[in-house]
Amino acid sequence: MRMKGRSKVSEVNMTNYQFINDYKDISTYKESFNELAKMVFGLDFEKWYEKGGWNENYMCYSFIDKGKVIANASASKMTVICNSEEYKAIQIGTVMTHPDYRNQGLSGKLMNHIIEKYEQEYDFIYLFANDSVLDYYPRFGFRKTQESSFTLNISGLELKPEAIRSYRKLHTNNANDYRLMEQFAKERISVSPVMGVKNNEHLLLFYFILAFNDAIYYVEEVDAIVIFKHEDKQLHLYDIISVQKVDYDVILNSLVTADTEIIHFYFIPDYDNENIHVELLAQSEDTLFVRPSFEDRAEHILFPLTSHS
Repeated sequence: MRMKGRSKVSEVNMTNYQFINDYKDISTYKESFNELAKMVFGLDFEKWYEKGGWNENYMCYSFIDKGKVIANASASKMTVICNSEEYKAIQIGTVMTHPDYRNQGLSGKLMNHIIEKYEQEYDFIYLFANDSVLDYYPRFGFRKTQESSFTLNISGLELKPEAIRSYRKLHTNNANDYRLMEQFAKERISVSPVMGVKNNEHLLLFYFILAFNDAIYYVEEVDAIVIFKHEDKQLHLYDIISVQKVDYDVILNSLVTADTEIIHFYFIPDYDNENIHVELLAQSEDTLFVRPSFEDRAEHILFPLTSHS
């Protein structure tokens, strides 16, 4: 059977299995990648790639056997902003192996391939890992890096009772709404000059389509998309997506309610408020690993949640 589209097959025989990459336009491999992701992580990428989220900045490096993807590690290309400086970065994600093919060193070979391919061209490579693999990534030269948390007690916010809550919910299945999301994802500036990302619309669209599709709002007054949820008197502010610097007072006054007590920021806020509380994260579902070390570049580190691969 002849497959539509083109893939790149390695000339290096790393294993007995075929090594392949750059197959986002080949439905057979793309669907096989998705089946493996559902099996290993419980993630279904179909809506994301069907709506155009899989672009040239998301590259899968995989082994296949009998036409099926059996192991994978992906590289996401993006620009990271830290203290107003721009860095070319690679984030590794979706590291997975089919249960029948484990303990053969496949993921390690894919990790080494990505590192060798990108480490000279990019400023750093990073990834997020769960508790089950914290001892794995240091083998590849990655250093565990502690992130910080940012919260604001509502008593530290200058509330404006007359503020009009002028935001509307966006829906990914609405064509006009989704075009707006695509535009903002492509043109966004970093959420903060202290730390943020840009040129990573493929990841942001993943969060729009799959992770936060019920929590996306457009705040017309500041021309920004905001992802947030209210829960137990807490406001969880996951991201502010805009093409220019926004007024936090307008946004926060629009989002808080009479019950809100604490605001949790899932990024470093570009907000001059002395009442913002900062502390090192004691626990996190995702642990940051960076190669080479990134800790000397910033006093506090927090990659925006919506940039996690």
